[in-house]
Amino acid sequence: MARRGNNIYKRKDGRYEGRVPVGYHDNGKIRYKSVYARTLSEVKEKMTAIYSIGQKQSAPASKMTFREAAEQWLLMAKLRVKPSSYANYQNIVNKHLLPSLGGALMTNLTAARINDFIWQKLNNGRLNGKGGLSAKSVRDIMTVFRSISVYAAREYGFREIHFTMPKTEHKRLEVLNADERSRLIRFLLANLSRTNAAILLCMFTGLRVGELCGLRWEDIDLENLIISVNRTVQRVNHSGTSEVIIGSPKSRSSVRTIPIPSFIAVTLSKLKGLSDTYLITGTAKPVEPRTMQNRFRRILKDCGLRIVNFHIIRHTYATVCVEHGFDAKTLSELLGHADASIALNRYVHSSMQLKREYVDRLQLTA
Repeated sequence: MARRGNNIYKRKDGRYEGRVPVGYHDNGKIRYKSVYARTLSEVKEKMTAIYSIGQKQSAPASKMTFREAAEQWLLMAKLRVKPSSYANYQNIVNKHLLPSLGGALMTNLTAARINDFIWQKLNNGRLNGKGGLSAKSVRDIMTVFRSISVYAAREYGFREIHFTMPKTEHKRLEVLNADERSRLIRFLLANLSRTNAAILLCMFTGLRVGELCGLRWEDIDLENLIISVNRTVQRVNHSGTSEVIIGSPKSRSSVRTIPIPSFIAVTLSKLKGLSDTYLITGTAKPVEPRTMQNRFRRILKDCGLRIVNFHIIRHTYATVCVEHGFDAKTLSELLGHADASIALNRYVHSSMQLKREYVDRLQLTA
């Protein structure tokens, strides 16, 4: 049978078979129940429907280790999240949680032990052993731990483990200033290529780099001056290997239609390719975000500009939009956010020039 994912297989008769863990054999190995369906979505629905029932027939909760709870949680997660999200969960579980906590019984995990684990990650949590992880990275790890703890509490009646999340400071990222933007735009127009045109498009749409890599010519309506964001390209690491995945955008609100300036449409028309080819490559195969980041750095070097991350283009776009009077609701929809506050808190950086203009409007009145 051809494998389609963890515990889901394509049978020779065309049906899908899903194997759901429903308990343990006397020798301690997981016991599975098989379900069958004609489509992948149907077999996932059947697996989800019987999963909770199966877990209630498992071995005594007092014998359950954190590893067993984590593995069961991962199986459930695979049925409901995108492959990229699942790979991230899997990496966190396998590289950070299981080495320290895997063998512990769920009944022995206390707040004190988990807080010690957090302290260890902050001070010596890097996989290469050279120092600690950032508070943001540790929060990501503990968010997964909390989900596993909640799952174990719901399915087996364990008490939830309360611990203190490390505090993070929301660091505002830099943006390109007016001179840097002008120099970069002039360079891109003077050295027109698919890559340079794509970066120029990003500067006037705020696309995420994965969304930019996923743009096909069929998504670009040059006549009506709009682009449609329907897919994203990511490199996902899992089980010691990595692969490029073409999937749906980050969230439902990320699927959107964005207007583009007329001069961008004129620029893109000079490079127009077949509808089913990608904007950046001109072929049926996309370029991956890491490659775009490397190309962007080379362009910055050629322009004599400071080397920054590709994502700064998105931050810069949001800031420029606010400086031109865009309201929060419009900006959030252009950026593909469900909540307008995300755009304001995370992406908007008021320049000193804009602050000066606002202050100068204050007049002394008698």
